[in-house]
Amino acid sequence: MNWRLILSLSMFGLFMAFGTVYFIPAKIEPICWLIIFVICAYSIAQNVDEFYFKHGFMVSIFNCVWITGVHIILSTAYIAHHAAESKQYVRMSAEWGLSLTQSMLIMGPIIGVISGVILGIFAQIASRVV
Repeated sequence: MNWRLILSLSMFGLFMAFGTVYFIPAKIEPICWLIIFVICAYSIAQNVDEFYFKHGFMVSIFNCVWITGVHIILSTAYIAHHAAESKQYVRMSAEWGLSLTQSMLIMGPIIGVISGVILGIFAQIASRVV
């Protein structure tokens, strides 16, 4: 595994973590992630010789750590800019008896694994195209 590449590509996640708190609206976020996934998949295909899926998956796991951490630390600002997500967290908190932080700690890794599978598939496809 090329851990340097994985850590480097996960900096997109760190950027998105702060970006989504302060200036990237929820409507634009999926487009940003699509562009990031294409760039990451291409970079993985160019820089590794095997385990493309695993590399893509691990980039998203690192992204999940950055994003979840930043969103928890800056939860007040995040919630202020994301009304739909706020409603989901409030509903989840009420139904399960969880705090906002606990809800984020549960949802962050779930989203990280799902996006990891997607990025892993992108990387696998990119390895065949490149």
